[in-house]
Amino acid sequence: MRIVIKGGRVIDTANSLDGKQDLFIADGKIVGLKKEPEGFESDLQIDAKDKVVLPGLVDLCARLREPGHTYKATFQSECQAANSSGITSICCPPDTKPVIDTTAVVDLIHQRTRNANRTNVYPLAALTLGLKGEHLAEMDTLRRAGCIGVSNGLAPIESTEVLRRAFEYAHSCGLTVFFFAEDYSLKNNGVVHEGPVSTRLGLPGIPETAETIALSRALLLVEQTQVKAHFCRLSSARSVSMIATAQEQGLPVTADVSICNLHLTEMDVADYNNDCHLQPPLRNERDRKGLIEGINKGVIAAVCSDHQPHDADAKAAPFSQTEAGASTIEHLLPLMLHLVNRKEIKLEQAIAVLSSQPANILGIDKGTLAVGSDADICILDLDSSNSVDKASLLSAGKNTPFKGWELPGQITHTLFNGNVVFQQD
Repeated sequence: MRIVIKGGRVIDTANSLDGKQDLFIADGKIVGLKKEPEGFESDLQIDAKDKVVLPGLVDLCARLREPGHTYKATFQSECQAANSSGITSICCPPDTKPVIDTTAVVDLIHQRTRNANRTNVYPLAALTLGLKGEHLAEMDTLRRAGCIGVSNGLAPIESTEVLRRAFEYAHSCGLTVFFFAEDYSLKNNGVVHEGPVSTRLGLPGIPETAETIALSRALLLVEQTQVKAHFCRLSSARSVSMIATAQEQGLPVTADVSICNLHLTEMDVADYNNDCHLQPPLRNERDRKGLIEGINKGVIAAVCSDHQPHDADAKAAPFSQTEAGASTIEHLLPLMLHLVNRKEIKLEQAIAVLSSQPANILGIDKGTLAVGSDADICILDLDSSNSVDKASLLSAGKNTPFKGWELPGQITHTLFNGNVVFQQD
C-alpha cells in the first residue's frame, strides 16, 4: 500500500520538524518527506489540510488485561481504543496473570500482538519471580525473549538487599529498571492522599513519604549499582525535586507521570468518586503544579495513560474496597492538549512527552517521522473537540474520571505499519 498524506503540518520533535509538508509511505515505511520519491504512485491519498501530522504516540504504561483478566478487557478492545488516541506503541507492565516471568508468557503476548495487528506492544519482564520480591527472575533469558526492560509492577520489594541484587543483575544485562516508588508499610492500606480531604472523608491516607522514602532508597541503590532506572508515575512535587537532583549529579535516571495526576487532585475524590481511586493517589494542587513544572523543565520525560480498564463490579463498592485505576488510553492526547490550551504546557513539549521522549526511554526506533522509519502516524484535527461519554468509549473499561469533560482535538486517522487502523467517521 502506497499512501500520501498531503498538506499537513508535520511535527516531529525527534528531528526538530515543524512545518507544512507532504508525507509519502510505501511498504509500511516512510519513504519521503515534502519531496515525492521518484516513480511514486499512491494507492491512497489522505487530505491533512489544516491538520497536524504526528508520529504514532508511545504509551509507557497501559494494561491490556491479557493474559489473565479478559473479563475486564482484551488486546483487541484496548489496542483499538489506543488507536483512537493516536497511540501505536504500548509498554505493558509484568503484572499479568500469569506474571511475565517466563518466556512462555512473553511469547503469548507477542502472539496476541501479532493477532491484533494494531499496535506495537513491548512487555516488561518481572524483576522478581511472581513479583513476590523474594527471588530474582531470569532477566537475561526474558531479555532475549523480547522484554524491553524489567519491573516489579506495583508490587513492593521490601528487602533492600534483594532490590540491590535485582539492580545489579539488571545492570549486567543492560536492562532498564522501571520502578514504581511506594513504601508498602507507609502506604498501610491507604487509598487516597493523606491530608485534610482523607481526614474529612474518613478514608485511610497515603502520605507523600510513602513515595519519597521509597524513591530515596532506590536512588541510593542506582548510585551504587549504576543501573539505568526509570521512575514510573511520580505523584508529588518533592519527588520531582529529588529526580532533578539525581539527574544533576549524573545518575542514569528518567521519570514519567500519569495523565490523571496532571489534571486531578485530592479534591476530585471529595464525593467518594470511585473512578478517582488511583495508585499512586491524586495529591494536592501544589503537587499537580510541581509535576507540570517537572515536564516543562525536562525532569519528567514522559506522560503515560496508566490505563487500567476495570469491569463494573470492580468500582461498584465503597471507595476503600474498589480496585484502583482508571480507563484513560482514549483521552491521553486530548488531555495533553487541554493543558496546552490552558497554557500550562507548550504544544511541542506535549508532543515530545508522548512520542520521541518515551521512545528514547524504551530504546526503540519509534516516535519519529524520519525517512526510513516505520509508518506509525497519527493525524490530528486541532480545531475539533470531543465530549467524554462513558457509553461511547471503545475500551472495555468505562471507569473514567473524566466523564462529561469537553476536550480539544480529534484524531482523524491512525496508521500502524502503513495501514490505516483508525479513521474518524
